[in-house]
Amino acid sequence: MWPICERAKKRKGGYFLRQTLDRLVAFSAVVILLGSMCAAAQDLEPRVYSASPVGTSFLQFGFSRSSGDVTFDPTIPITNVQATFYTPTVGVSHTFGVLGRQTLLSAAIPYAWGNVTGDVGTQSGKVYRSGLGDMRLRYAVNLHGSPAMSVKEFARNRHRDYIIATSLTVQAPSGQYGSTKLINIGANRWAFKPELGFSYPVKKLDLDLYAGAWLFGSNNNYYPGSAARSQEPLTALQAHVSYTIRPALWAAFDATWYSGGAVSVNGGPDSERQSNSRVGVTVSLPLPARQSIKVAYSSGVSGTIGADFSTVTVSWQRIWLH
Repeated sequence: MWPICERAKKRKGGYFLRQTLDRLVAFSAVVILLGSMCAAAQDLEPRVYSASPVGTSFLQFGFSRSSGDVTFDPTIPITNVQATFYTPTVGVSHTFGVLGRQTLLSAAIPYAWGNVTGDVGTQSGKVYRSGLGDMRLRYAVNLHGSPAMSVKEFARNRHRDYIIATSLTVQAPSGQYGSTKLINIGANRWAFKPELGFSYPVKKLDLDLYAGAWLFGSNNNYYPGSAARSQEPLTALQAHVSYTIRPALWAAFDATWYSGGAVSVNGGPDSERQSNSRVGVTVSLPLPARQSIKVAYSSGVSGTIGADFSTVTVSWQRIWLH
């Protein structure tokens, strides 16, 4: 009788461990930059504040294709833009505990290449660009609903509470930039995005809402090389509704709206403010050995500047437990 009970305990323990890994793949997320040619506020990433055990490391490779009215900076004075860009991205992330709360630190850097055609005044032209994009760092803390838990504690915790979280994203001027070029991959400035996130579980649904604002530093080496370019804050809202079909297999509907970001060069009059919206879908598929594949598509719905483009992204993620 005792050996039978022992075997049952082992089977039960193995089941909980497999369930833990399934939940990790199903609910864990890493903020990865999936293309630097688009405005930062145009990100669409569901489940970024999901619960994970502390000591979990993530590695992600992504590849995206964007086509349409794509520019590295949608406020530059180019009209009738048609472009196609390809962007592979590599990102790493790690969770740990701070004062008993789940904390996530992540970093990502993209590379981009492609062609842009458009009009500058009465002149038309075509350019090719290739190089590193601006690196992004992100620090996130879950304030409620996701305490710092070990893998065993995470496996035993079956209660899903709502999550309130905050994060700070920093975009560094590490991308390829030339002051004599009107179109660049990098922005040659620092940018910061404080954000507040809310996630509410309803059975198999997860309802996410994020509110933040991009704050931009100045580019004092703007085209044609002696200009100073400044930009007002750009507010951004994201909403996501995701449905878990089974552990590690889920789909989401995504939407974002962002407004502001008027630009001034050398203290001159401000450009038109952005007021854009985009929608998309994301599907996550499980793979063996703590891996997953994520496929996402997004497209512009309405907008004033640089919103009429579509993006397809495929990313692979691997998880390590410590």
